[in-house]
Amino acid sequence: MSETGSFGEDLADFVRRVGALRGSRALPAAELRGVLDAALLELEHAAETLWPRYERLAARAPEGTSAERRERQLLRAVFQRLPLPVVLVDRDTAVRRMNPAATALTGVRAGYATGRPLAGLLAPGDRAPFRSQVAAAARGEGARSLTVRLLQRPDEPVRATLTALSPPGEPQRTVVLVLQPGVPGAGAGAGAGAGAGAGAGTGTGSGAVPGVARPGGGRAPSAAGAGTAAGAGAASGAPGRPGGVPERPGDVPGLAEATERAGALDLVDAVATALLRTAPGDARGALEAAARVLHGRFADWVVADLCPEGPDGPLRRAAVLGPRDGDARAARALAAQDPASCPLVVEVAAGGSASLQVRPEDALALGTDADGAAVLVRAGVGSLLCLPVVAAGPAPDGGAAGAAGPRVLGVLTLLRCGARRAFSMAEAHAADVLSRHVGLAMCRPAGPGGLGGTGCAGGTG
Repeated sequence: MSETGSFGEDLADFVRRVGALRGSRALPAAELRGVLDAALLELEHAAETLWPRYERLAARAPEGTSAERRERQLLRAVFQRLPLPVVLVDRDTAVRRMNPAATALTGVRAGYATGRPLAGLLAPGDRAPFRSQVAAAARGEGARSLTVRLLQRPDEPVRATLTALSPPGEPQRTVVLVLQPGVPGAGAGAGAGAGAGAGAGTGTGSGAVPGVARPGGGRAPSAAGAGTAAGAGAASGAPGRPGGVPERPGDVPGLAEATERAGALDLVDAVATALLRTAPGDARGALEAAARVLHGRFADWVVADLCPEGPDGPLRRAAVLGPRDGDARAARALAAQDPASCPLVVEVAAGGSASLQVRPEDALALGTDADGAAVLVRAGVGSLLCLPVVAAGPAPDGGAAGAAGPRVLGVLTLLRCGARRAFSMAEAHAADVLSRHVGLAMCRPAGPGGLGGTGCAGGTG
């Protein structure tokens, strides 16, 4: 294997390991020391091994003759300037290349999308069919096409045409994906007959499939970008500044960033005002008051759960607030749901760490409703923020706070749906601050002679 191929494999392994470390953010505080050591080790590997190898490769002259180099430059220019959105993905839909037209359509920078699954940019109902068709094309079963919907444009169908490509010197096929917005596609002749040895002409080959309609026809979620909790570009696909605001010379906040900061400050102020108006000792009342403020202005859905017996005890659903013009049946189903059946809520309650997810991959993270449908899919969730409400001050038994981890009093789950912009890192930070305020309010003693832990028992009011 050439040094370039070896470097590519090492870099891919490095990206996978970083992804595994990113997924460990919800571990208890006592277990995060090992994760931190591993992260420092990966940073040292990148700085001392990967970067010098990259510099050596970049300094070398391109392989091949001058004619071959000109040919590669021509193909690269065609790919970059092609007006149609074109994406190169592997069999797992991970992005390898993306031209400017594709970045404009998806709202995600090419460098940021590289290595991340393109299926994550699609509506939840379209992800499984898309993965299956990409895998079939990568196996050499012929070109095919299907209709999908992007999270950013849930109301606009996009025709995706796929065909396999075998790059020289690589053991696995790459799938070339052409996106045509506004072309829903119909009929059996949507796929172009292609495969090993297929020559010119088009037709309906054995691998061609008609346009795949979106299952259920429900509302598709939307997020303004393709980030995760690992980057500030979670809201717009433009990593760097909070909320995806482009960097400005001199690091001077722009109008969009200043507006977002002012909105976050107003939100924290509104929640603090509502908490001060609740009666001391009413833990449930404080949690519900915060949920009412967050509902609508900050999130489409707000679900509040109490931990009346601490993180080791059963969770109890305290409030469910959904869209005012939404499905009342869905709100009733969520209110009757057992929080213990929501893996994400249980994880946050046990670990005391917040979770921010844009385009959640696990459709069952918030469990299912009475009909067995995934809550995230039914609500059309584009991003979610799950926050632990943590107690401050001494533990009920008089021990030091945090001696055995944070005391979780409850969990606030915030959902944004439809075309609403995804939660940004700046908004997640503001929500984390106000969740601590809620914890303080829930622990206020009921009277002058009360103990600090009285309200923390999670009374129902």
